[in-house]
Amino acid sequence: MAPISGTGLAPLGEADLPGALALSAEAGWNQVEADWRLFLRHGTVHGQRGADGALRATGAVLPYGPFGWISMVLVTASARGRGLGTAVLREAMAELAARGQAALLDATPAGERIYHPLGFRPVFPLLRWRGEASGGGAPEPGLRSATAADLPAITAADAEAFGVPRPAIIEDLWRRAPEAALVLEGGEGFLLARPGRQALQLGPLVAPDEAAAARLLRAALGRARGPVLLDLPRRWSGLAALLAEAGFREERPYLRMALGREAAFGDPARLFLIAGPELG
Repeated sequence: MAPISGTGLAPLGEADLPGALALSAEAGWNQVEADWRLFLRHGTVHGQRGADGALRATGAVLPYGPFGWISMVLVTASARGRGLGTAVLREAMAELAARGQAALLDATPAGERIYHPLGFRPVFPLLRWRGEASGGGAPEPGLRSATAADLPAITAADAEAFGVPRPAIIEDLWRRAPEAALVLEGGEGFLLARPGRQALQLGPLVAPDEAAAARLLRAALGRARGPVLLDLPRRWSGLAALLAEAGFREERPYLRMALGREAAFGDPARLFLIAGPELG
């Protein structure tokens, strides 16, 4: 694995999946091997190995047309505090700059302190919620299960909210949990989900208004069983109240940030759950 720019960072491939998965598990994150495969298939992942050959750090970039998503910036505990995470981040920033794409990410409070001095600016705040779903909820009117035939309409609705079409990501999410995918009968909204190491991640959820989003969310919680997590923009107080009433708890904040800009791509007024901080 040849070093890049003197940092010791190099592109990762399929053979590196066990080491990458071990890093995200060490951090207590929810990713499974299918998530890492998605990054490798549709973006790039860089990493650094220690003298023992073990993977010490990773960082992923997903290109999304006019912008790109930085995620999976991970450093093993024994290698932290030496600037390795910042080196990984700078590698991702340089890749996007070379592509002419704006850099975006969802930051934890610890990450925010690193990203802000590098020029990242707040776009909007998020809050992760976690809880248990017991299934058996009453059917919600005006929605149904999503099928493969719905993917073009789902992709179009997602593009309006997120800012760019990402059909490969949308199809990947649907195929991983088709039983959890829902659409509004009129086609103007949807909810997808994906299984994780710890919990089922709900999102993205796109809808014309918060009332429609609440119908989709209630239906998804009624179908799910076991641990569930989701990442909700803070502006949606009605959905936060719905989650609290269902026994969910606030787990951690995130902040969507963009390099050198404060405006979101797409239409945040239609985005009610993100796909996750690793996907946007």
